[in-house]
Amino acid sequence: MDEELNQNIIKDEYQEVEVSTEPPIPDGKHLLKKKRRERLIRKGRIKQERFRAFMRFFLSIFFIFALWYGLKCPGWYMDKNAFNHVGGNSVEILNNNIVPSHKILALLKNSNVPNLPLYMAGTGEIKKELLKLSPIEDVYIRRYAFPARNQIILRERIPVIVISPDVNTTPVAFFTTDGKLIGREFLPLKKSYKTILVLSYGNKGDDYHKWDINRVREIQKITKYIETYSKEPVEYIDFRNPNDVYVKIKTVNIRLGKLDETVYKRIERIPSILPQVKLVDSKVKYLDLSWEKVNYLKLQ
Repeated sequence: MDEELNQNIIKDEYQEVEVSTEPPIPDGKHLLKKKRRERLIRKGRIKQERFRAFMRFFLSIFFIFALWYGLKCPGWYMDKNAFNHVGGNSVEILNNNIVPSHKILALLKNSNVPNLPLYMAGTGEIKKELLKLSPIEDVYIRRYAFPARNQIILRERIPVIVISPDVNTTPVAFFTTDGKLIGREFLPLKKSYKTILVLSYGNKGDDYHKWDINRVREIQKITKYIETYSKEPVEYIDFRNPNDVYVKIKTVNIRLGKLDETVYKRIERIPSILPQVKLVDSKVKYLDLSWEKVNYLKLQ
């Protein structure tokens, strides 16, 4: 009996300390505060979303306006008077050693200043106009967007022969390395160009207007030959009579005569004759190399 009584007492004690697992009934005031807090949080989130939407809309309008203004900004457009004067900020001309800048701008007046932003304007018309100038071989154009300006880079032909009717007369034309004849409107040339002075009247038998690149190269070759064998620079070549050509060097005037297939062999005699010319007391009119096998000095 005692054991049964003890077991019942232990069971009663376990029943008394058993913890209930059911949720507690919330207090009314606490629940009300919680609901209010949740409503405030929801309102704050709604306000944030509205503010973000407004800022996105505002920034979109701002960027659209900024883009429109940027495309229409005057800085993208060239000055309307860009081709009217030299030294402006809208047109920069480089490497023009033969063609003056004012002639280039005068020609570009035929090409209107574009009404578009420069980055949208083509350069083909400008290049086409500049290639009309005979000394210009090629043209490169760089466009700078802001501020709008063009950089014109020229590649000019290289002068090699200058034409004049007389030694003391101003040159009237010149030939370039590719056989192009260019008139006096682009003369005088700068002294930095090493050219060959050729005397020619430009009519009848010595009409240089009919010369081609082969004739230009022939004159260059003859000049190089004479300078090599005489060791003196050629001052000029007298081509006024194509059948009786003279070449002037410092020591003497050389008569080459007709420029046939033997002319280079005749020039090769210069080293053996030139020292004798320097020893002659009388004034020598010319050294005659016009004969195939005979050389002589013509005295004045």
